[in-house]
Amino acid sequence: MPLRDQKKSRVTLLDVARHANVSRATASLVIRKSPLVGSETRARVEEVMRELGYVYNMGAARLRAERSHTVGVIVPNLTNPFFAELLSGIEAMIDDAGLVVILANSGDLVERQDVVMQRMREHGVDGVILCPAAGTEPTYLRRATEWNLPLVQVLRHISDEADYAGVDYAGGMHQAVDYLVSLGHHRIAFAVHGPIHSAYHERISGFGEAMRSHGLGADMIIRVPNQLGEIANSANLLLNHSEPPTAVICFNDVIALGLSAGLYDCGVKIGSDFSLIGFDDVTDAEAMRPRLTSVSTAPATIGENAARLLLSRLRDPLRSPEKIVQQTQLHVRQSCAPAMIAAV
Repeated sequence: MPLRDQKKSRVTLLDVARHANVSRATASLVIRKSPLVGSETRARVEEVMRELGYVYNMGAARLRAERSHTVGVIVPNLTNPFFAELLSGIEAMIDDAGLVVILANSGDLVERQDVVMQRMREHGVDGVILCPAAGTEPTYLRRATEWNLPLVQVLRHISDEADYAGVDYAGGMHQAVDYLVSLGHHRIAFAVHGPIHSAYHERISGFGEAMRSHGLGADMIIRVPNQLGEIANSANLLLNHSEPPTAVICFNDVIALGLSAGLYDCGVKIGSDFSLIGFDDVTDAEAMRPRLTSVSTAPATIGENAARLLLSRLRDPLRSPEKIVQQTQLHVRQSCAPAMIAAV
């Protein structure tokens, strides 16, 4: 049958094999990207697939292999650019493995997380990368084990019973504090927002340890709203303090962006009148003026680490849980100045 006529009916793998003059088993190995097939044979089979318009029936393959070739990713906040960079790292690794990502937003609510996880299970995902919603109990991971669902914790750690990909938040806080102290700052604030979880505790703990290591008080913790516009309006929390700080470290770059705008509105010049450090170092840090000094957590790398752990778990479901903790790096730009200049 001519190729143009073959396209009128549903093309099967056997059709591909016949036109490529290979066995059906060989054609199947090409689809599964097996290294057992030579490059010339692979090229010939792939060319026939394109000419015939063959489409791999993933649903049928799922029934045969009891695998969906999909991976669930659940994050708490899709508006934060950090999670977009995290997802890019996850997708790069998952795509290379021939799998597809299904993304969902828990809204940082345990109840919503339960609903999303149930839908992931209904779609038969092979595993889940989860940034646990605030308030998630360690027993939640045991439930995943009972469901026979491979799961990797990312960014927030709730149990040693499952794989974890995260970052050394405390180390990042030490880098930020040490840098400001080297510039002569002694009154340093820490601006936070959002719900309480392991990453929050690790940042708070790291800030306190770093400040105390220099003989400084660590009680100047400022809580700002969650929305960017409202963060800008809260800059007076810094300026109207009984002993105003000369510098602030922000829980993330979102807060840094908001406070930068708010301080500008108050007539305070970042990088000369006042010093400001972000945390995460997302791409927006370079877009700020002055450019934002920020602690880089390399979110794309964290995503790659999480995906790598999940793929390893899929290959070896019985191995012991593993942790990959990414080190931070302070990227110094223009938003900090010596305290003798930055005094307010």
